[in-house]
Amino acid sequence: MCSNSALGEETKISGIVRPGHQIASGNAKDSPYPKGSIEMQVPFFKALGLDLSAYFLGTININIAPAVFEVITPKYTFEKVQWIEGFPPETFSFFDCVLQFNGQKYAGLVYYPHPETKTQHFHNNSVLEVLAPKIDSLHYEASIILEYQSSQLLMRKPSSN
Repeated sequence: MCSNSALGEETKISGIVRPGHQIASGNAKDSPYPKGSIEMQVPFFKALGLDLSAYFLGTININIAPAVFEVITPKYTFEKVQWIEGFPPETFSFFDCVLQFNGQKYAGLVYYPHPETKTQHFHNNSVLEVLAPKIDSLHYEASIILEYQSSQLLMRKPSSN
């Protein structure tokens, strides 16, 4: 949990927790990874300067539709990380965030595997993957508020043609 001052400015968007591919947590039956992808990536990110030990080894998928997000300035970007043999290296970015759920706040990071380097399991730009501490009462279809820094991410309604 964290205080209100964790982000400075309060830019918020509401979303719904949705099931993901379960590759990040290692719960997918058909995963190509012997462990969840997050658990396998953690040592590589730590060596690059980002310690994820405070977070659950999986992501929370938050659907913000009809809004979409755009990357502005990540807090961290790690290019061409070769975290597993037999797959091409990937680029990852991370963004500060705070989740509000059931009256509590949890500091986290938006986890963004760059789609141009990710070969499988890509989410659309209405779904944010978030790393956070384990939140026991969180469940699929739960409403959640995501606080973020507008200097790092932009959330907007898509333009209609």
